Amino acid sequence: MKYRLPEKYRFFVKNLIRGLAWLAAIVVLFILFQEHGSRELFKEYLRPLYSQPLLMYLIYTFSEIFFGIIPPELFMVWATKLGSVFLYIEAVVLLALISYGAGAIGFVFGKFLSRTVAFRFARRKYMERLQRLLHKYGFFLLIVASLTPIPFSAVCMLVGASGYPGRKFFVYTLLRFVRFAVYSVIIWQSQTI
Repeated sequence: MKYRLPEKYRFFVKNLIRGLAWLAAIVVLFILFQEHGSRELFKEYLRPLYSQPLLMYLIYTFSEIFFGIIPPELFMVWATKLGSVFLYIEAVVLLALISYGAGAIGFVFGKFLSRTVAFRFARRKYMERLQRLLHKYGFFLLIVASLTPIPFSAVCMLVGASGYPGRKFFVYTLLRFVRFAVYSVIIWQSQTI
């Protein structure tokens, strides 16, 4: 008899594989970008952004609050250019705190604004797929969103709107830091390849 994982674990594994594939693509592009004469592109277009950490953190914060428009891994790649492993770790910790904070803001926003017309419109227009996943997988979706590329702050908003207890929310979403730790090690190591 062949054993088959329960559906919610298959969902997690599928999204974890997607996340790792996305991470692998970023790492490969990062390595190719470093090795193949892209210094002019870097100097002309990226250095003005890269040399302004406050601007980078503001862009990242905006992205995380508004459903993770830009993947956090791209900001980890930026952080490798800060000069030392200590500055890199500091930047990744700050990025993780911003992401966790954006999720908390989404949770509170969902909790308090779930009955407004604007929120119902946004949920119907932009979060319909996540709403179906929340109904299907319950709050396991919160754990999956913490560890994979599923839009973290959008899931947090839906979880808040569903009336999920805050204490459990804040404990489960601590897994977001695990994702940042693992991904940041891989990205840091990729610059030595």
